[in-house]
Amino acid sequence: MDDNAPCHRTVAAEQLLESEDIERMDWPERSSDLNPIEHVWDFLGRRLAARTLPPVTIRELRLALQDEWAAMPQQLIDTLILSMGRRCETCLAVRGDHIPY
Repeated sequence: MDDNAPCHRTVAAEQLLESEDIERMDWPERSSDLNPIEHVWDFLGRRLAARTLPPVTIRELRLALQDEWAAMPQQLIDTLILSMGRRCETCLAVRGDHIPY
């Protein structure tokens, strides 16, 4: 499964999938609605933006992300996991078009 991004369709990516005997799943073009990690990245980005002193260096960014990851409420992850059935049903209903999540 991938989101049809160009980086997932490179010759190197295709060769890796073939060498590992991995079959690609059909997946809607606008599949970020079905990828809960996008909401995790959004959460982390908002938390970083809300800091009074945003990270300036790569090291500061890495440490800040690790801090925010550790502080992420488990309820957020649980909610995203539990929403997957509803997301899939809605995506099927709109034939792969954008869904309001």
